Order: sequence, then C-alpha cells, then structure tokens
Amino acid sequence: MLEITNLSVKSEDKLILSSVNLKVESGTVHALMGPNGSGKSTLAQTLAGSPAFTVTAGSIVFKGEDLLIKSPEQRANLGIFLSFQHPLEIPGLNVASFLRMIYNRRVGQNTLPVKFKPILEEKMTLAHMAPEFAQRYLNDGFSGGEKKRMEILQMLVLEPDLVILDEVDSGLDVDALKDIAKAVMYLKEKKPQTAILLITHYARILNLTKPDLVHIMQKGAITTSGDSSLVHTIETSGFNNGK
Repeated sequence: MLEITNLSVKSEDKLILSSVNLKVESGTVHALMGPNGSGKSTLAQTLAGSPAFTVTAGSIVFKGEDLLIKSPEQRANLGIFLSFQHPLEIPGLNVASFLRMIYNRRVGQNTLPVKFKPILEEKMTLAHMAPEFAQRYLNDGFSGGEKKRMEILQMLVLEPDLVILDEVDSGLDVDALKDIAKAVMYLKEKKPQTAILLITHYARILNLTKPDLVHIMQKGAITTSGDSSLVHTIETSGFNNGK
C-alpha cells in the first residue's frame, strides 16, 4: 500500500529525515518508535503533505500513485488519515456538521443530516463520546483526552485506507487508552485492508493493538525493524541498546 524509498526531508535549512525506507502492506499494523526529535512526527506530516517540510530526495508511492505530487486534500481523498498530537480548537464549527462534511467528501455523496445522525451515533458510541459532544464546537474547550477521542472519532467516520496515529496515546489514562485501542482494532476488523502506522514512545498501546512490525527511528533514519518482540527490548534496554 505504501512504499517510502530513500526519503530525505528538511525544514527550512535543517535536514530532519535522511534516506528513510519503509514498506507498509495492506492490512498490517506498524509501530514507529524512537526518542524525541528523531523525526517520527516529521515523517507523519510529510506523508500527509504538510507545507512545513520539503522533500529533498526520495519517493513516496501510495496505492501505486506518486504521493509527492498530491496536495494534502488529494492525499486525504486517496484515503490517508493523520491524527494530530495537538489538534486545533475551532470555535464556531459544529462537530456534527464538520463530521458530516468530511464523511460526504469521503463517500462522494451528500448524506442528509437525518441519515447521517445514526452513523454518527454509532461512531460516537465506539469512541466512548457522550452524545452532547456532537453539538459542541470542534475541540473548543475539550480536555486533552477529549481531543484525542475526537481524532479517533474522525478516523471511525472516515474509515481510511492508511491510518497514521501520531502519539495518540500520550497523556491518556488507562481507560481512555483501552477505548482508543478498541476503536483502532474495530476499524481493522471492519475493514481488514486498512493499514495502521502507530507512532508512540510507549509499549502500552502496542500491547493492545499488537503490531506486525516495529521500527526504531533515530536521528532521522529508521535504524532497526523487527517483530513485536522488539518492543520488549526497547522497554528494557532503551532505544540505543535496541538497535
């Protein structure tokens, strides 16, 4: 589904990613781990098309298409979803209206509010969000945990082909972490071809989502890849000894 080859990326004059290589097959779960500042979020945002980063070398092919010539909107329409570490608060934008808008873009039709309501209610139940959240403004006054649930709700509504979760587990309590992991696995069961890239520092969410492959990123490059046993090595020995 996704093939990254010799990818190098800079921000302004600083090189952040250097010769990154990664293949993600349909239906697989990948974990990307590494110390702060290693380039994990830069890779995620580059995949989504953030204008803050410039690709200086390499290629990204998604479902057979050259991703680097696509706008962020086109990448989203192709089925790429990125959850943000720090989602924006948008006062005045109703949650239900926003979700119906992105759902209609995804399915290519105009679903009326009365028909979208049961779809949204189902997804909100899966994300363990109270019904009144649908009438609030997007992330406005939300707690950190509520913002993370809102990101997961968007994922459930869109049912993307490639899910990139950038530290969605940070700052969550045990119950919230379990709810988010259940939502991710629900999507995997409902849509088996979906691929998931989990960016995290911790093993907790990986114990619940069971990645097929684990990658360590250090100083802008993926230095080690292995099966889920690599998570235990990192937890006990750190990233340097996990190489």
